[in-house]
Amino acid sequence: MSESVADAAAVQGMGSNKIHFSKEVKQVIDKVLKTDEQDPMDAPDFNTVDYINQLFPNEQSLATIDETIQRMQCEVSLIDDNIRSVVRGQTNTGQDGQLALCEAQKVISSLFSHIIDVKTRAERTEEMVKEITRDIKQLDCAKRNLTSAITTLNHLHMLVGGIESLNELIERRSYGEILNPLQAITEVNQHFQQYSDIDEIKNLSQSVDKIQVTLAQQITEDFKEAFANKPSTQHRLGLNQLADACKVLSVLDAKVKKELLKWFIAQQLEEYMHLFHENQDIAWLDKIDKRYAWLKRHLLDFEDKYGSVFPLDWEVSERITVEFCRQTRQQLAQIMAKRTAEIDVRLLLFAINKTQAFEQLLSKRFTGVTLGATPAEQTRVLTLPATAEASLTVTVFHDQIGQCFKPHLDIYIRSIDRNLSELLEKFIEMSKEPYKFAEAKTTVYPSSGDLFVFYKKCMVQCNQLSNEQPMYDLALVFKKYLREYASKVLEGSTPKLVTSSTGSSIGKSVSLLTRDMQNLSTAAGQVFHNFLKEGDTQRFSRDDLVRICCVLTTGEYCLETVQQLEDKLKEKVTTAYVSKIDMSEEKDVFHRIISNCIQLLVQDLEAGCEASLQAMAKVQWQHISNVGDQSAFISSICGNFKQTVPAIRDTLASSRKYFTQFCHRFVAAFIPKFINVLYRCKLTLSDGSNNVLGCEQLLLDTHSLKTALLELPSVGSSVNRKAPTSYTKVVVKDMTRAEMIIKVVMTSVQPPAHFTQQVLKLLPDITIAEYQKILDMKAVKRVDQLQLIDLFKHTASAAAVSGLLDPPNSEEESLPVANETPAPATEEPDATNNSSLDATTAPTAATNATPKRAFIFSVGSFTGSADKNADGSSQTGIRKLESLLKKRFP
Repeated sequence: MSESVADAAAVQGMGSNKIHFSKEVKQVIDKVLKTDEQDPMDAPDFNTVDYINQLFPNEQSLATIDETIQRMQCEVSLIDDNIRSVVRGQTNTGQDGQLALCEAQKVISSLFSHIIDVKTRAERTEEMVKEITRDIKQLDCAKRNLTSAITTLNHLHMLVGGIESLNELIERRSYGEILNPLQAITEVNQHFQQYSDIDEIKNLSQSVDKIQVTLAQQITEDFKEAFANKPSTQHRLGLNQLADACKVLSVLDAKVKKELLKWFIAQQLEEYMHLFHENQDIAWLDKIDKRYAWLKRHLLDFEDKYGSVFPLDWEVSERITVEFCRQTRQQLAQIMAKRTAEIDVRLLLFAINKTQAFEQLLSKRFTGVTLGATPAEQTRVLTLPATAEASLTVTVFHDQIGQCFKPHLDIYIRSIDRNLSELLEKFIEMSKEPYKFAEAKTTVYPSSGDLFVFYKKCMVQCNQLSNEQPMYDLALVFKKYLREYASKVLEGSTPKLVTSSTGSSIGKSVSLLTRDMQNLSTAAGQVFHNFLKEGDTQRFSRDDLVRICCVLTTGEYCLETVQQLEDKLKEKVTTAYVSKIDMSEEKDVFHRIISNCIQLLVQDLEAGCEASLQAMAKVQWQHISNVGDQSAFISSICGNFKQTVPAIRDTLASSRKYFTQFCHRFVAAFIPKFINVLYRCKLTLSDGSNNVLGCEQLLLDTHSLKTALLELPSVGSSVNRKAPTSYTKVVVKDMTRAEMIIKVVMTSVQPPAHFTQQVLKLLPDITIAEYQKILDMKAVKRVDQLQLIDLFKHTASAAAVSGLLDPPNSEEESLPVANETPAPATEEPDATNNSSLDATTAPTAATNATPKRAFIFSVGSFTGSADKNADGSSQTGIRKLESLLKKRFP
């Protein structure tokens, strides 16, 4: 009923305009009124007809209509009473509000009056305080002026008296007594700078400046007289007086101290410049340590004699040392530029080592404040332990002298080049000797470890010399000899086979194979086929196989270490050369060596199977009368696996991933070759019928070979390790295809339509060339072959179109192979029983997949969803399908 009340009030207030409240407002109203039971009339979508029908659903309910009308009239009366009460209650609301507003205005007026009164009283009070304190302020101002005047008079008295006393002390050279008055007069003179427009004050200030100039000239002359080498008639100052004079100079202008120290340091190093002149023998690099010994002796003598003369904050010893380093650097640069031809790497490194040791000694002795070292660096130098020499050289005296050697570091780089060349020759000689794997207990050539150890030593040494251009040049030398090591040591020590007739090496054939990795298996088959035609194929000995595996593991070690070497070089070299250091080419070289070694191992294992495959092709399969154990050629292949693979696996125990690659590559090359030999097997009798027993024997041999290939990674091993899943998938997929080829051959050609469907069912991705080979295996005549090929094309085209446009019913078309294999009534039981040999190995997808084929010449264009291959992979786009069909059906 709350909504009715709200509507009634709105109607009274606004006439015919009805107020529509939002849903949220209505919920709040209901919450305030606390209506427990919702009245249907309060609903926003109230419908009168529905409400009446709800009250009177049938004729019998009309009996209560009078009671209902009476109840509603009561409710209407009650609502009217409530409305009247509310309206009457609002009658006095306006009057009460007007009274409250008047009261508020009266209170505000009273408050304003009080505020005005307080403000007026405050202004009167402020005037009274000013009147009272006016005399006090005048007295304070007079006091300040009087104090300032007295202070100024005192300063003036001090200035006048101080000037007179200073002139007397200067004449007597009493520097110890001059210091305090000079400081006081200097400060007072600064105070009188604001009165410089007064002539008397200006004259006094000029007198102070004159005293400072006189003191500077007199002290400088006294120092020159005291440290003069020739005897003088004048009386020299003692060390104590000189010390007092230094204190006086500290108060004077800083330029005076700077000029004095410049003269004094030059005078101290005058002997050094004469002794180690570039014309003297002692000035050459082989006696560079004598330079540093002279400075050590001179500093000890100087600090012993004159250490008490100069204040500690002057750092005279450090200044002498810095100037010594500068002079030495210039002298060495000049003399080395003139005598470059006489410098060899030993002499250069000797001089650099002596210089670095001397610079480290200076870094321990001095703080570097005169070199501009920050306070943090000075504190670090003072607090670091004696073992932290490397850090010290970086912050204080590093390269103060050694900078002169950097233009000549190319001599060091050339020396490293020569040493690496000699080391490589040694490694080449070592690689020609038989490698004793059992004694070495490692499959990695020790020479590779020696090479990288030498690299590390050179890098550490070069980093101490310079981490700029020389470090980059060293990286180029490293790259050069990495390639040399790969070509002359690793590739040079890789065993090679030569066929008796052609004289060409298998190593060359490997490079031929690696040109096109996509057609690796086909190329391998062609190469070995040519070998078999041209001459007898040779095989590697066990030692040769071990040597190839050692080359492979050494290449792997070098590959990993080259990456670490590159990272370390980038870490050591300066930022400008980081982007220039790149060893990707060297890593590619070792990748290629690893790939070639794997291919050599694959070739050898293939060569061991070649005779067995030839024997397989020579078997008269059409004349086999019974099915027995696996054939001799399968046993020969398994024996070859057991003889060759364990040695390779054991040698590559530390390189498991490359052994897995070897297995992958072998099956990728061997299984297509086996299938090619399989196509050459004749399984048809003279009357044109299949020799079922021969087919079953060949199927048994194929299954045995598949089992042997699945066990290839762990053959001959005491530990039965599971083969990788990727390898197992490849073997199962490719060998199942071989089994499906035999099953197709076992199928009767008649009727042709059924035979064609069976071929597409078992071999969904078969090509025309493969289909023709199967017909050759069944000894089908050429005339009949043309008809069957034409039927195959149309059947495949129809299947492809139905696969693209109308997906087939899998329940109708995916039938078991055993139920569709036609055979004579007398042969069906045997065929069924023998087909169970590979029932567990034939994948469901291969036997149940619906082939999809289409031909450009039979179907103009295609529009439809993506087709699906037998292996379940999606292939979208008609162009891709058309190119595939063009390739398959030329």
